[in-house]
Amino acid sequence: MRAAPLQERRNRQILATIVRTYIETGEPVSSRVISKGFEEVLSSATIRNVMADLEDAGFLYQPHTSAGRVPTAAAYRFFAQEIASQASLSGEDREWIRREFAAATNREEIKERAGQVLAEVSRGLGIIISPPLAKTVLEHARMWLLPDQRVVVVLISPGGVTRDKILRPTRPFSQAELDATAEFLNRQYSGWTLEAIRADLLQKLATERERYEGLIHGALTLCDPAVLGDDAARQVHVEGTAQIVASMEFSDQMQLRDLLAAIEEKHRLVTVLNACIDAPEPVLVQIGVKEIPQAGENLALISAPYMKGDLVQGSLGVLGPTRMHYERAINAVAYVAQLFSEALDKE
Repeated sequence: MRAAPLQERRNRQILATIVRTYIETGEPVSSRVISKGFEEVLSSATIRNVMADLEDAGFLYQPHTSAGRVPTAAAYRFFAQEIASQASLSGEDREWIRREFAAATNREEIKERAGQVLAEVSRGLGIIISPPLAKTVLEHARMWLLPDQRVVVVLISPGGVTRDKILRPTRPFSQAELDATAEFLNRQYSGWTLEAIRADLLQKLATERERYEGLIHGALTLCDPAVLGDDAARQVHVEGTAQIVASMEFSDQMQLRDLLAAIEEKHRLVTVLNACIDAPEPVLVQIGVKEIPQAGENLALISAPYMKGDLVQGSLGVLGPTRMHYERAINAVAYVAQLFSEALDKE
């Protein structure tokens, strides 16, 4: 794909106008429509020539010979990166989002309100991903022995969020051992993630085996994220399913089934959104979602991480039709991530 047509400012403006017009109408865009609304006085013939160059470069396509042009994934990508990212959130949206967050009284309500806001601005899904278990911050651990030698492990995170699991360890534990292990974790590792705890325990085991061996083996066994398991369904909060399945982009039944399967399976949504945590951009825009093979070509993802203090807690974003209002959605995702982080810091 050649980028040469976008080297001229006029051509970039025409492409942005085409994308914006198609997002608003859902109809192929003609040169006449562009000439009427364009800031420069340009003839339809001039605009048609530019549109032909943009089509040759892969930014537009013509669904029918006599029809106008429709943006491709490359055009949406250009628009999101070069145009929408420079926009700002309207005062009306900012005030509306603040009101939604102010009405929430606990973390679950905050999560629900955030998902609803994101779904509305994208005409798609609003998704909140809780931190993967390895990234969970430990505030307090409790452990109980069941009569059949299984062990109940409860991990409490800041804000009172709990993760619990019933394990069948490879060796038997006494209640005294479980109490000692929990006390050791609470004393040494409150405020650490499970990932960091395991790394430090392994280092201690290598350098101070005689002092810590019994406790460390127990702690490694009972606080291993791989053993405790991550339940993707518990990690994901989704709003807006009804409106995205009603979108004209998903009239194809095979694509619709694939999208519904991804929403149901949850783990694919976790994979998609958690990619933003390691991205250098504060807000990640992805046009086309390969993790959802059939429907993904008609989907766009806008995501951002949220924080508690200096630690990334999870990610949130919108998964919607490529024909979405990018200026509004990108800025809403950034603002919701900011407010979500501020809410967590107040817990």
